[in-house]
Amino acid sequence: MNQTKTITEIFSYLPHRYPFLLLDRVTEIEVGKSIKGYKNITVNEEMFNGHFPGQPIMPGVLILEALAQLSGVLAFETKDKRPADGTNYLFGGVDKVRFRRQVIPGDRLNLESVVIANRSMLMKFEASAYVEDELACSAVLTVVEQTS
Repeated sequence: MNQTKTITEIFSYLPHRYPFLLLDRVTEIEVGKSIKGYKNITVNEEMFNGHFPGQPIMPGVLILEALAQLSGVLAFETKDKRPADGTNYLFGGVDKVRFRRQVIPGDRLNLESVVIANRSMLMKFEASAYVEDELACSAVLTVVEQTS
């Protein structure tokens, strides 16, 4: 099933807000399987004030965070839960990280995540970030369910 989510719909899945919401749109979801989305990278974002002035580069940890946020949306959809129900998905781990290219202002960071494990309280994903068709980052991410 192909579902898109606008930024206002993403707000119902993720507790993050500016400047830490790193997902602009979800373009495709196959519940229990995969998700795609993107983040537009603009020079006026807070991260570029200090990383690196005169040569702005998106920090690698924020690329990973964007992938984790996208994966979190898929976790919520797969488990049919929402933060409003008292559930959240936290970054539980990251493995096999590889950075292949810099991400700079003007780029559109295309994000993809595929479920590789789905257990009761955690999910694992193979996640990738691209600029156009060029791989910028890949990783295996784990998210862990937290309930209040």
